[in-house]
Amino acid sequence: MKYQFESRIRYSETDAQGELTWTSLMNYFQDCSVFHSEDAGLGVAVLAREHQAWMLSSWQIVKNRMPKLGERVTVQTWACGLKGFYGYRNFSLNDADGERLAYAYSIWILIDTETGRPVRVPSNYEDIYGIEPQIEMDCSGRKIALTQEFVPKQEITVPDYFMDTNQHMNNEKYVLLAQEYLPQGFVPREIRAEYKKEARQKDIMRPELALEERKVTVRLADPAGGAYAVVVFQA
Repeated sequence: MKYQFESRIRYSETDAQGELTWTSLMNYFQDCSVFHSEDAGLGVAVLAREHQAWMLSSWQIVKNRMPKLGERVTVQTWACGLKGFYGYRNFSLNDADGERLAYAYSIWILIDTETGRPVRVPSNYEDIYGIEPQIEMDCSGRKIALTQEFVPKQEITVPDYFMDTNQHMNNEKYVLLAQEYLPQGFVPREIRAEYKKEARQKDIMRPELALEERKVTVRLADPAGGAYAVVVFQA
């Protein structure tokens, strides 16, 4: 079943042009999924008692237009699939007339928080959440293929205030950091993010940048050469 809540674009959620920022959009979507689980009886505290948590594996978010300061919006989400360890979820941000301003496809993994390993999604979750048809969009794969040449950037130390209730860096913070490397005047229409490894407070990140025509890829690497996340901005 679809879940939704209404809101109004706040000044604190807008950029220098008075439009909703990408990270604020991601927070709307993430909050909507959290509210859905809370109201379905499978909220953060309930899963914590079972030593479980949903971890975001990947986002694909497409913008038609960003709403402006003061606009009234409706945020929607729905489960579009549950299989094995994975949950598949769509999102939509609509204006007061029902026009779709932005939408997303996301893949989540149910994790045992004590072992850090995936666990199979219980069979009754499908009845609890209800499964709706997947939004019509060109869905990319969960993994982002990297064939570009990357240029290393200055190291970043993950601050304490980036942590969420799982004691990991919150999903939108990876995109917030990656945005720092966008060329001036570059306006993304689509963002993809693949989360590979949880970053914790005081971890060291080594950002790497690849620039292509109408595309910017940021790899947030760990000191050993692996990756915390990969973020792709497409114009």
